[in-house]
Amino acid sequence: MVKTALEEFALLIPLLPALAFVITFFFGRKMPSGGAIVPILAIATSFVISLIITLRLLANPSEVISQSYSWFAVLNIGILIDPLAAVMLSMVSFVSLLIHIYAVSYMSGDPGESRYFAETALFTAAMLSLALSDNILQLFVSWELVGLCSYLLIGFWYERPSAAAAAKKAFLTTRVGDVMFLTGIIVLTSDLLKLAGGFSDGTYLLRFDEIFSYIPQLSTLQANIFGFEVSHLTIITLLFFGGAIGKSGQFPLHVWLPDAMEGPTTVSALIHAATMVTAGVYLVTRTFPMFIAAPDSLMVVAYLGGFTALFAGTMGIVMNDLKRVLAYSTIGQLGYMMLGLGLGSAIGLEAVGISIFHLVNHAFFKALLFLCAGSVIHAVGTQDMRELGGVGKVMPITAVTMTVAALALAGFGIPGTSIGTSGFMSKDPIIEAAYLFGEHSSNWIPYIFSIAAALLTSIYIFRLIFMTFTGEPRSNYHGHESPAIMTIPLSILALFALAFGSLTRTGFMNFLEETFANSFVNLDIGDLAGIGGNKLVEAAGHEPLFVLWLPLLVAVVGLAISFVIYYLRIIKLGSLASMKNPVYRLLYKRYYQHEIYTEFFSLGIVYGIIAFLSQVFDVIIDSIVEGIGILTVGVSEELRRVQTGVIQTYATGVIVGVSLLIILIKLILEVL
Repeated sequence: MVKTALEEFALLIPLLPALAFVITFFFGRKMPSGGAIVPILAIATSFVISLIITLRLLANPSEVISQSYSWFAVLNIGILIDPLAAVMLSMVSFVSLLIHIYAVSYMSGDPGESRYFAETALFTAAMLSLALSDNILQLFVSWELVGLCSYLLIGFWYERPSAAAAAKKAFLTTRVGDVMFLTGIIVLTSDLLKLAGGFSDGTYLLRFDEIFSYIPQLSTLQANIFGFEVSHLTIITLLFFGGAIGKSGQFPLHVWLPDAMEGPTTVSALIHAATMVTAGVYLVTRTFPMFIAAPDSLMVVAYLGGFTALFAGTMGIVMNDLKRVLAYSTIGQLGYMMLGLGLGSAIGLEAVGISIFHLVNHAFFKALLFLCAGSVIHAVGTQDMRELGGVGKVMPITAVTMTVAALALAGFGIPGTSIGTSGFMSKDPIIEAAYLFGEHSSNWIPYIFSIAAALLTSIYIFRLIFMTFTGEPRSNYHGHESPAIMTIPLSILALFALAFGSLTRTGFMNFLEETFANSFVNLDIGDLAGIGGNKLVEAAGHEPLFVLWLPLLVAVVGLAISFVIYYLRIIKLGSLASMKNPVYRLLYKRYYQHEIYTEFFSLGIVYGIIAFLSQVFDVIIDSIVEGIGILTVGVSEELRRVQTGVIQTYATGVIVGVSLLIILIKLILEVL
């Protein structure tokens, strides 16, 4: 009966925040704090249910909760809560709960307070629905709802032109990925209908268990693209990854994420830690059996993830906006998660464990970083680090907790032990897997990307810490520590950023691997990877000492560089950090991505060349249509004159016509 009760209560996980959205939207203005108590209670209940289900699955991972309801015979609405979904549900609801509690004080007095809590409740409901969807189409619907909510919240202060522009940029950029994702679903559906002979017995082919059962047949379907034979499964997974690139801010569709800072800082925390950006990583993980059967796709995931981590770091080291630095940090850490998944072609199901473990740990310390940034902005009134300095003296709790988050992000810990921050416990396994991949394939690019990104991460996050909290104030701000309703969530997240990884590392990753370990998708990882596969898994834990210690070493080096430059101020950057320096200007201008995407592509190509050609084409078509109309009217006018209304004229016409017809028939007969 316990399992049955859990299945019944599981439906409440997304439904309660959705109901809270309705109540808060319509009645929040008449309630204290904009009705914040409604989504807080709803999300808290969702968290409790999610946690109970997760604990039960920990005891017995095979007791998966699965419900499916037919809709119009061939469509299904269902839930699937396995180890992967359970972890996501618990993380999303927990982090969202803390952010909502924090926001009671942060959003206090804002005219749109009730609208804010209504939209964040819907945002949370959409992400929870996405995580427990049992089919790809339902996941896509929730995926789009997540995108809509991000648009509403990024542009929350819509009266600001910059906020409205950022919201549109996020919406349109992520739509590029969404179109690719939808195209992948269409191709997949077409292939499945072909293989299954259509829908039968009410079976919905887009349920994940059904999709996975057809992986061997999908692998045999080939398409000729530019003279190359490409598996349909490779095409589908690359299209799915295109959707993930948009949602999870991977190069080149990452450009919306730094500009999304225009919304309230609590929205940034929600987007960067628990909802929007994690959706893309979750999509790749949920469809991981398809990716692992298409190793070429996984290599694309690995390369792009590693490059994104490094690429984001190069920009993070020159940003002066507190939140923008953290935005590039998010892009970089998402790159690590994608890199971990991409290495699945070599390490198999272990990729699921190391990637999602980093996703969960990242949620804790990234939510903490943004909420600490919000605490500073709330108290001081600016987010420009050049105007800060000495904030630690007036905001000690915020300073300590943000430093803890920085240590977790940089990955400080003792290699070879279970002593270290959560970021150390989850990021280092990804770097070690990249090393094993390079050792067995002689392809060191992912490993080089990951190490270089780790160095840059340490530099920019401690640059932020020293510029913000140490030294003397560089402006006339009047700071004060935030109230307890804000600092308590910070303290809780700081504890998780410190200890969660150490306490759960081995068991957590093994638990996640159980998601697909008992799957009927029997794929030989070694054969698919072609570079040793299972041997890499066996080699894990036996890496040379320098491999284990190198990530910590580069983190310490990054800390030392920032300490010397931004705390001791021994080294004066001078002309190096000047717009006259072409390298600095290139980084500060973010590789001119805005100019390339907006001015060159959008304005120059789309609104310029394409619009001009479309206008020319439109004029030609209009001219043809109008010409046909004019000709028709002219001919009609001439023919109208024949209609005199005189009966004798009509009779004469009939006689002449019949006579001509008789003559024509006679001539034909003579010729024959």
